[in-house]
Amino acid sequence: MTELGLLAVFGIFLALGFRRPFVWVLLYLWVDILAPQLIGYRILPLLPVSQIAFAAAFGGWLLVDDKTDSRFTWRQGLIVVLMIYCGISTLGATFAEEAAGKWSWVWKALLFAIFLPLTLRTRLRIEAATLVITLSIAAIIIDGGIKTVISGGGYGTMQFFVSNNIGLYESSIISTVAISVIPITIWLARHGTIFPSDWRVWTFACALVFSCALIPVGTAARTGLVCLLLLCALYLRTAKHRLLIGGAMALAGLVAVPFLPSAFTQRMSTIENHAADESASTRLAVWAWTLDYVKDHPFGGGFDIYRANKLSFETVEADTSGATTMVETKEVTENGRAFHSSYFEMLGEQGWPGLFIWLLLQVSGLWQMEIVRRRYRKREEPEWQWTAPFANALQLAHIVYLAGSAFVGIAFQPFIYMLIGLQCGLWTYLRRVDPVVTHKRREPKRGVRAEPLAEAG
Repeated sequence: MTELGLLAVFGIFLALGFRRPFVWVLLYLWVDILAPQLIGYRILPLLPVSQIAFAAAFGGWLLVDDKTDSRFTWRQGLIVVLMIYCGISTLGATFAEEAAGKWSWVWKALLFAIFLPLTLRTRLRIEAATLVITLSIAAIIIDGGIKTVISGGGYGTMQFFVSNNIGLYESSIISTVAISVIPITIWLARHGTIFPSDWRVWTFACALVFSCALIPVGTAARTGLVCLLLLCALYLRTAKHRLLIGGAMALAGLVAVPFLPSAFTQRMSTIENHAADESASTRLAVWAWTLDYVKDHPFGGGFDIYRANKLSFETVEADTSGATTMVETKEVTENGRAFHSSYFEMLGEQGWPGLFIWLLLQVSGLWQMEIVRRRYRKREEPEWQWTAPFANALQLAHIVYLAGSAFVGIAFQPFIYMLIGLQCGLWTYLRRVDPVVTHKRREPKRGVRAEPLAEAG
């Protein structure tokens, strides 16, 4: 039944796209996030659903869609530079076959991030893309939330729609993304026009936010807990009653502790002592190896260069019985361990230039959303009331994702590039349609006389 339902959704998206080609863009967002070809077991695995959606999205825009209001931003140009740089590094990668495998999906994520803002010409399209992204992720999150309530979950044991850890179905990745979509979910419930705000929308939104908070518990992913705490702190930045809300958050955390599964609390306790945790010790060893590697290879080693590492480190375990504490030191040797950090992933694979381009792409997005938030937060016109909260939601989601990226290798995961695409789309839309912004852009510099159109040129 699940596969038939997915096939029906895919078919409906395809059919509607013949009338409104932008629907095919939404179809690709849905396919790229949910990966229905991995969920199905008979028909879907045999169909090239991703390739069909990809071709339909680009083909529909090129052949049918109106491109009059499409704009190309310098951040999209930055993604072009990053894509070219990664393509060149792939040609000279140390592990050529593995690098080619990763490049086969990385270039699609980057190209779609360049393409998506060109299609977001209206507020409705921006909201529709945001809604489809959120609901596609929500399908995975709701599935995980239900399983967490029923079984309590556990590290490495939580299974969503698929049994393998691919993309968003990996525990630490989905924990990071689940917390990232919380502010976007709240914005949709408050300012959405496709599903206008009412008690039904808010009921679903609250249930989804609760499910998002359950994902770090069900997966026992420490990254998710860090992201959740960070998001709570960020919300206090713009809250009117910080002390009241902060106290309510702290109280909710204390009340929730007795209901948390033991697998979660035991794993969270390892945050305090990384020396006793082999996973944390491995990460530190990989990061140290990466820094040594780029000393001799400043341009990186291409995708999957982590396969070259050989690590030796010690873990320390303390066993206390009564008044006696026994300390045991164990030496561990590992080969080919993943980076477990987007920052070190970029550094090791693409070197210092690649890391700089990637960081510039991320920081510039936070900067642009802060400009939009500050510019529109005091605007009283009803048609702009949604703008500052949307920029704030995109900014919060981005910050949370970057925080989670410090502990998970997700530098090229499609979700972050979809988020960047929404940011670029919002930026160009406002610069094109807002009379205040347009007037400021065309206003002559101080001390320069404006020439009448009849006399100019």
